[in-house]
Amino acid sequence: MLGHEINPALLIIDVQNGFVSDGGSYDHLGMNISKYQRVIPSISKLITVCRENSIPIFYTQAIRERSGIDLLTKTHKILPASREERINKLPICIRDTWDADIVDEIKPLETDHVIIKRRDSAFQDTEINLWLKNLGIDTLVFCGIDTSICVETSLRDGFNNGYNVMLISDATSSGSDKHYESTLEIVRDYYGLVMRTDEFATQLLLKQDAKIQ
Repeated sequence: MLGHEINPALLIIDVQNGFVSDGGSYDHLGMNISKYQRVIPSISKLITVCRENSIPIFYTQAIRERSGIDLLTKTHKILPASREERINKLPICIRDTWDADIVDEIKPLETDHVIIKRRDSAFQDTEINLWLKNLGIDTLVFCGIDTSICVETSLRDGFNNGYNVMLISDATSSGSDKHYESTLEIVRDYYGLVMRTDEFATQLLLKQDAKIQ
C-alpha cells in the first residue's frame, strides 16, 4: 500500500479532556463520549508505532478564550441549532484549564509538537504548514476526534496544501456512526488511504525490511 518513499508525520486531533473525559464539557452536556474513549488505546498504540519509527508527532489542541472573543457565534450568524446551543450553553476547552488539556493517556512529550487551533481545521490560521515544511514532511497520518468534523476538515486541508493523507480508522471516532462511515468512504474515494493501526505498523515494517535488503 505504501509503494512510494514517504516522509510522514502523525496528526492527533483534539483528544482533550473537554471532549473525551468523564467530567469534561461534553460529558456535562450529556453527550455520548464512550465512542471517543474507546479509540484512545488505538491512538496510544499508534503513537508508540510512530515513536519507534522516528515519525514526528503533532497534536492539535482546540482552545477557547474566557472572553469568548474567538467563539464561532462571533463570526457566524448561521449555524446549526445544535452547535449554537452547545456553544452558548457551556464554554468548552477554555485556555489553561483541565478541560483543554490533552488526555493523560497520550500526553505529548517535549519532543512532540502542539498546535493551538481555533477552528475545525488544524491548518486554519496556525503554524502547522510551516512546521511540516521545515521538517520535509510530505505525508500526514490522521487520528483523533471527531472523525467527521475536525479530523476530516484537517485532512481535506492537508490534501489541498499538497500533502499525501492517510486516516487510521480504529484511532478515530465520531459521535455518529453514519458520519464516521461517510468520512471513511470519502477519504478512500477521493483523498488517500484508510487503514487500521496494525496495517499501518505492518506497512512501515515492510518499508524498513525493503531498505535493509
